Amino acid sequence: MRHRVMAIVIVGFVLGLSPAAGSDDIRSQGLTAIVGPSGQVEWGYRCGTPGPDAATLAQVEAALAGQRYQRRGGDITVPVIFHVLYALDDEGNEVGKIPMDRIEAQIDVLDAAYNGFDFTLEAVNEVFAPDWFERCFQLDKRIKRALAVSPATTLNIYTCVPQYGRYLLLGFSSFPWSYDEDDYRHGVVMLHSSVPGGGSSPYDEGDTATHEIGHYLGLYHTFQGGCEPPGDSVDDTPYEATAAFSCPIGRDTCPQEGLDPIHNFMDYTYDSCMYEFTEGQAFRMDVAASGRGL
Repeated sequence: MRHRVMAIVIVGFVLGLSPAAGSDDIRSQGLTAIVGPSGQVEWGYRCGTPGPDAATLAQVEAALAGQRYQRRGGDITVPVIFHVLYALDDEGNEVGKIPMDRIEAQIDVLDAAYNGFDFTLEAVNEVFAPDWFERCFQLDKRIKRALAVSPATTLNIYTCVPQYGRYLLLGFSSFPWSYDEDDYRHGVVMLHSSVPGGGSSPYDEGDTATHEIGHYLGLYHTFQGGCEPPGDSVDDTPYEATAAFSCPIGRDTCPQEGLDPIHNFMDYTYDSCMYEFTEGQAFRMDVAASGRGL
């Protein structure tokens, strides 16, 4: 079942934190086999968005709990700009460009996952950037400073080949409370071949974007905190000791009630295994992204 996400305003409230400042280093989150942009199987990380350390977690939860908030009804249009970085291979062929039908398919995947949203493609910005294309993890701030458009009201998605050392990253994101709402650093970065039909099997059905936008709207991984409270800070998401890979039906790694949430968009399973947010996650995204109570 896909749960309805109420309409939100994409803004942020600032806690003076950096999304990279966390103890949940991506090196400890486990490698998975990914068909890379070259068509060869490579080792990579499902997500490069680090979880918070204990102090950050406490600050965020106190800020969210202290918000005066009235839940809104109805849908909201979310303008999306795709910044498609590309380069040339040794034979002079363009690498990284995404056909329009795949970008439109990605928007459809988001609309299906986030009921209550209307993700609207405003523009596709193709950028020949051979110096940035495979260094977009390391050069994240430089790229966003140059390309970001209206980050307070627009979801900026950057596609490229994020790499952490010799490993691929499928994607990473900012959190809504990390910067001022109009700060250029907001946005989502993802592997260009993770869009629907992009070829990075088993992660090419579009749910890398779904997962990273979950972070962008205030969600942690389902395995945040392991079996220890408060877990991912969402009451109706079952506790999970570690990230789940592939699609391990019946997995149960914590003593608390409930099987591991392997079908949740915020776990690490295959795109084909993911299909839900919980009601609690929907509410948290609504509260977190509403920022200053707008």
